Amino acid sequence: MQELDLFSEHFWKPFEAFGFKSSLLYLNAHTIIYTWCVLLVLLIVGLTTKYFLKYKSDSMLSFMILSSVHAFKDLFLQNIATFYTNHFYFIFALFIFILTCNLIAIIPFIEEPTTDVNTTLALGIIAFMYVQISMIRAHGIKEYVKEYFAPFFLLFPLNVIGELAKVISLSFRLFGNIFGGSIISRLWITAASSSILTELLAIFSGINLIIVVFFILFEGFIQAFVFTMLTLTYLSVAIQNEEDHIEEESEKKVS
Repeated sequence: MQELDLFSEHFWKPFEAFGFKSSLLYLNAHTIIYTWCVLLVLLIVGLTTKYFLKYKSDSMLSFMILSSVHAFKDLFLQNIATFYTNHFYFIFALFIFILTCNLIAIIPFIEEPTTDVNTTLALGIIAFMYVQISMIRAHGIKEYVKEYFAPFFLLFPLNVIGELAKVISLSFRLFGNIFGGSIISRLWITAASSSILTELLAIFSGINLIIVVFFILFEGFIQAFVFTMLTLTYLSVAIQNEEDHIEEESEKKVS
């Protein structure tokens, strides 16, 4: 964690050279750098995982990796009765990415990209669009449009607002909790480092460790899990008709 400077931001302005000076076109340099750090960590973890699964399949790490994947698969099947490989890959990748973004702060001088509302909003839009596309594939475009006019056409605006509210709910829940935890952590570290005595007391009493474990590890995992499970719930509702269709086809084949 850095020193207390809660709202400091450094923007890149690549479009000003072309005459575009709108703040909407500014790029938050810190968020971009931290996100690329997350991608680098995921690349290293992915290559390490591949190596152990391929060449060290009998190791403890391989067992832990496979156990984690199977546990997540069971959780997936509890929400969606039929296993869909593409949906599972998306949900699992979403969880791993958000979890890494939330936990990256344990590396010195790096902060969570999810403390930037633009990151969480982008994740919310990605999850929303995936669910909408899955709904269209499950229902067909005609039935998909009809869903917005159910139970009668006057409720169309409310149904649209209800769907868009999912993006806000997903995005701001993740942003608020991670950003709030980041502020509390910075406040504590700034207060503890005000003198050598308080800093030593914070280190040897274990309070610093408690702060890190709770606000980075525990809260980071919980928020990644909540975001993923809500997305999975929305997805489960969206493809419900598809599952019913698969069950009907299976019953016809059996009969």
